[in-house]
Amino acid sequence: MIEIDDLGLSGPQDPDARWQPLPGRARPLFMLSSALGIGLPTLVGLGILNVALSSSHPGLLPGTVAAWLVLVTLGAWTGLRRYRYTRWLLDEDGFALRRGRMWHSETRVPSSRVQHLDIRRGPLERRFRLSTLLVHTAGTRQHAVAVPGLDADDAERLRDHLARRVETDDDDA
Repeated sequence: MIEIDDLGLSGPQDPDARWQPLPGRARPLFMLSSALGIGLPTLVGLGILNVALSSSHPGLLPGTVAAWLVLVTLGAWTGLRRYRYTRWLLDEDGFALRRGRMWHSETRVPSSRVQHLDIRRGPLERRFRLSTLLVHTAGTRQHAVAVPGLDADDAERLRDHLARRVETDDDDA
């Protein structure tokens, strides 16, 4: 059986020091997804507005382009903040995910509540050797916890370790 020490996840006694950050390769994907999440709908909206008002306001295009660039930059900055304040933890009790700084949330999934585990890899995640770990849970408000931006090897080790714990818990029951 794999121990937490075997995964290299046990650390100093400071509880916050045990939380693992996402790899640096995930930073551009967080920034890109947030920038596109804000930028594409805004581009469509501003494009429609510009077409609708172009005859009465001919100088509107430079302002709409500037507004769009500001919003895309704001989206990239938001993605960077999401990346910086996302941490995960595997300990004796199970798996935990911590997100946010201003609106802080921490989700803990005890090993006994894990139903099954999936790994998802989109084309950009594969390019950056990243994965999204999905931890499906039993009897919770949210049926799954998704951890995007994990190193692909870490995601597989976490999945395998949690799956062994679930099997061990099932054998003990």
